[in-house]
Amino acid sequence: MAELVLESVSQAYGAKQIIADLSFTLPEGSIGCLLGPSGCGKTTALRCISGFESIQSGRIRIGGETVSEADWMLPAEKRRVGMVFQDYALFPHLTVGENVGFGLRKASRSVRTTRVDELLELVGLAGHAQHFPHQLSGGQQQRVALARALAPRPRLILMDEPFSNLDVELRERLSLEVRDILKREATTALIVTHDQHEAFALADWVGVMHEGRIQQWATPYDLYHEPANRFVADFVGQGALLTGEVINDHQVEIELGVLNGHIPVECDASGCDECVRNCHVDVLLRPDDIVHDDDSLMLAEVENKAFRGAEFLYTLKLPSGQRALSLVPSHHNHAIGEKIGIKLAVDHVVAFRRT
Repeated sequence: MAELVLESVSQAYGAKQIIADLSFTLPEGSIGCLLGPSGCGKTTALRCISGFESIQSGRIRIGGETVSEADWMLPAEKRRVGMVFQDYALFPHLTVGENVGFGLRKASRSVRTTRVDELLELVGLAGHAQHFPHQLSGGQQQRVALARALAPRPRLILMDEPFSNLDVELRERLSLEVRDILKREATTALIVTHDQHEAFALADWVGVMHEGRIQQWATPYDLYHEPANRFVADFVGQGALLTGEVINDHQVEIELGVLNGHIPVECDASGCDECVRNCHVDVLLRPDDIVHDDDSLMLAEVENKAFRGAEFLYTLKLPSGQRALSLVPSHHNHAIGEKIGIKLAVDHVVAFRRT
């Protein structure tokens, strides 16, 4: 395992800039994720880290060793980086055991057999060594691909959309299993995905990408509760923006009441007085910031609802006509058009200057 560091990395295809000034540090033994929509540059970043592509500028370091610079790159096969592809890329003519041991061809038979058995036990496929890939389910094939990547004890594992070919229920379960496997092997790993649920389930650190740049590199908790800008706020989780007015450097007033917390950077960055008082902002409220309370005198109309098993996600129309979201336990089954009591339960004030 090793620390991964990207320092102002850029890459372009001709005149088209794909990634620009990409910088982040993934600590040794941590799991990171590049999260973003299609075309944001996340897979290109992965290919640059793996050594499949050169970089235009900047530097990539793995375990303190520089592996890519603008005019030089260490060949992919010398980086000790394991790769798990979107389509698994298992060899169909080899057994599961032979696939897992493929990267150990230079090791002795006993060492190879011991490591293969160890990894098949780790990924829950003990007893499947003589099976062929086509005899396995999609989830099992994914675990074989991970075991094969782990076999040579790489410094870093890279995974490109590893669960995109699986159904939703299997994807969620397998993402937790993969995290557990990586942690038990104490492996540094970087995953690329467009699915925030995968990112949150797997990663210790997540970088939200947009148009080739990382908008924010943070823990999943901080991305959700303290997004750095509007793009991150919109891409990660659900929420609604309500108009608000800054009262002072630690209070913002919205239709539902006064929120206490620090004024966001976007509001006071210029240092002018009007950014602290009487500044009009958009305040982000997550569904868990609004709690259903039958005893509350503050009412909102149920405009829409989505049943999620244990909860309803209500779209609420406020007296002013603004809309907000609220997660409510599903035994509170209110009709569309009904007015319900609500109260605020906001721990983090997230606001952006009105445009």
